Order: sequence, then structure tokens, then C-alpha cells
Amino acid sequence: MKYALITGASSGMGLHYALQLAQKGYGIIIVSNRHDDNIIAMDKVRNAVSGSDVRIIDADLTSVYAPEFIYDTVKKWNLEVDVLISNAGILLFSTLIKTSAANLERIIALHCLAPLKLIRLFAEDMATRRHGYILIVSSAPAWMPYPTISHYAATKAFLKSFARSLWFEMRRYGVGVTTVYPGAVDTPLYELSQKKRNILRKLGVMQSPEETVSTALKCMFRKRHKCIPGTFTKIIVLLCSVTPSIMLLPILNLPAIKKIMDKV
Repeated sequence: MKYALITGASSGMGLHYALQLAQKGYGIIIVSNRHDDNIIAMDKVRNAVSGSDVRIIDADLTSVYAPEFIYDTVKKWNLEVDVLISNAGILLFSTLIKTSAANLERIIALHCLAPLKLIRLFAEDMATRRHGYILIVSSAPAWMPYPTISHYAATKAFLKSFARSLWFEMRRYGVGVTTVYPGAVDTPLYELSQKKRNILRKLGVMQSPEETVSTALKCMFRKRHKCIPGTFTKIIVLLCSVTPSIMLLPILNLPAIKKIMDKV
């Protein structure tokens, strides 16, 4: 059996990656630092897909030792990881000067150092087998200036650049590298009423996690280097790609936006 290893798979989109890949016949390795949530996620996948092999690794990816620990654990189990999904992330709404040094280090460790180390370890095995899939979860803010989450946007832009170069490095070995850039996804991260969620989803502004994950996996198995789920997100990314950043200034001067900026 081939396995899919998914970081941040105890909830949200990570859990949906686990569910959909289990339905495709993959064994699942759930990685997260929340043990109780890992157990619940494991049970959800097993209940959803009868006979699925689901394992958990409790690991805090902000630790410099976590990638090696995860890799060594998989080796001890003698499993072949055919799909690696770097999904773990945190989002803190705060301007740079209001973000603590400790939180900056957490964001950089989780979004930059951990993916690099983990992918390096498993990519070498995939290159040897000349087969495998790597999916890196970036974000739509990687394409645009994003005041109030400048640190988050910067780390996601780092992943964008890293993954694009990695795609060229790994294609000679038959290994696919796909980067997904989700926009607004209907998860508990957004504190909205169900009515507002339904309106945003009808307008195409917000996608369900199931839709986002399904689109991302289709792109991954087709070995596309880029995946932008949702028509609205595609339009926003396109506009940001062709519009000078200076055009953001009039928007920031709007009273409602100023009020938000003052709060964070």
C-alpha cells in the first residue's frame, strides 16, 4: 500500500485531504501537534473509509527536530510515502510591529523551515523511486500585498518561489510538485454566521473545504505546478498580477479599511 502524509491533518482542509485520499485507496499518515484531535481525525477517516490504514504522528512542526522525527517514524514503520502534502499553517491577524518575536519565529518555522526540511527528506526517496507527488499549500496572499498579515503573506510568497523552482528540479525524476493557492475557505477560521457563509459561497467568494481539496488533488495528480481553486480567487490573483501595487493605497484610505487596520 502507498501512503499519503499530510501535515496539519487533524482538522480543516488537512482532514479533508486525508478523507479524499483514503477514498482513493491511500493509507493515511496524519501529522499534527494536537494529540486528541489526531485521534478524532483518525477515527473519522476510518469510519468514512472502511478498511483504511490510518496512522498518526504527534509532532510540533515549529520544532527544528520535527521533520527528522517524522521521517524516522515513517522509516521505522517501513512505509512508502507516495504523496506528501505540506498543509500545516497558522494565520495571525496583526501588523508586523504588533506581532511578538515568538510568533514571528513560529510562523517562519512552520511555513518555511518545516516544509523545506520535510520535503527534502521525502523528495529524495521519491526521486530514487522516480515517482511521487508533492503538494504545497500556499495562499492567495502570496500574489499580492496584504497589510495586517504581512508576515503570513511573506511566508506564503516564499513557498510560491520555492515550489516553482522545486518543480523544475524534481520533474526529471518523475516527481510532481504542485502549489495550491486557496482564497477564502469555509472553515472555523472565519467567524461568520451561517447566513453570511451561504451568501459568500453562492457569490463564489468563499469555497467549501471539500471543493478546494478536490480541485487541489486533481491538479496534483495531473502534475500541474500551480492550482488556484475558485473563479473568484483566480480573478483576484490575475488582477493583482497585472495591477501596480501602488493602486492599493486608495483602498487603504477608505474609512472602513482604516478602522480594521487600527484594530490589528
